[in-house]
Amino acid sequence: IIYGHTWGPTLYMKDIFPDVPLLCYFEWFYNAENSDVDFGNTEPLNINELARVRTKNSHLLIDLYTCNRGTSPTIWQRDQFPKEFHHKIDVIHDGIDTKFFCPDNNAKLIIPHLNLDLSNETEIITYSTRGLEAYRGFPEFMKAVEIILKRRPKAHVVIVGEDRVCYGSKLPDGRTYKQLMLEELDLDLSRVHFTDYLPYDQYRLVLQASKVHVYLTYPFVLSWGMLEAMSTGCCVIGSSTPPVKEVIKNGYNGLLVDFFNFEEIANKIDYVLDNIDKAQEIRRNARQTIVENYNLKTLLPRQIELILNLVTQNNQLKIHK
Repeated sequence: IIYGHTWGPTLYMKDIFPDVPLLCYFEWFYNAENSDVDFGNTEPLNINELARVRTKNSHLLIDLYTCNRGTSPTIWQRDQFPKEFHHKIDVIHDGIDTKFFCPDNNAKLIIPHLNLDLSNETEIITYSTRGLEAYRGFPEFMKAVEIILKRRPKAHVVIVGEDRVCYGSKLPDGRTYKQLMLEELDLDLSRVHFTDYLPYDQYRLVLQASKVHVYLTYPFVLSWGMLEAMSTGCCVIGSSTPPVKEVIKNGYNGLLVDFFNFEEIANKIDYVLDNIDKAQEIRRNARQTIVENYNLKTLLPRQIELILNLVTQNNQLKIHK
């Protein structure tokens, strides 16, 4: 069997291995409306932008046609693909290792190689992403941070992620979004801690020590990071965008905010830090959501079963021939 990601690698597999079942991982299909492409735009896309979106889907359409079966990690992501192909795509998330990403109420945030010791701090606000970029709401988060640091003299902010753009466009002047925010905002940098990339054990420690975790995203691929934070028992403030709302129910297992409203984000951070008892209930529900619905222990057997079924069906077809 061939199991591959559809952003290029699987494109010609059926031509090289026509008798081998092809299982494709369908992560994203671009749409010109109600998706990442037009998010926040007040004007409709022009013809060049529309043509670009259509062209970016061309290789995905080839995979949809040639594959024997596909998987997509969330309903939201599956639904971006044309409806006539939904019958070929099973919604099975990759799975979160809930045994590893677990709460630790006694966690002390100490990262020696960064000379970072927040073991005695009680108001730790966290944010994690692969790249510090617009698609993951980094500018909006930093504007909220400016407000929070002025309101709460004991607050510390820990930001995990590389100073690069993974999704979306870079700034036209060559600056990174981190550079832009540091230049534009009035921040007490003694209480803002950029960790860059962290190994998993240190990343988990950041989540375990978090008092409130912020996750923002365009209507786009849902980050594993949000689910890992929930599994670790974080109280997540998430953007009220479709991929987040598929998982977070406002007030139950997280809190939802308008993606662009940085003042609302700051107010929700305040609310969590001022309502520890309510936050504890949200934390418990967040972890339970991941354990019940996104647990690697449950989802990995489903993935293996899908693979074995495709192999069995293919072997039976060969025998029949």
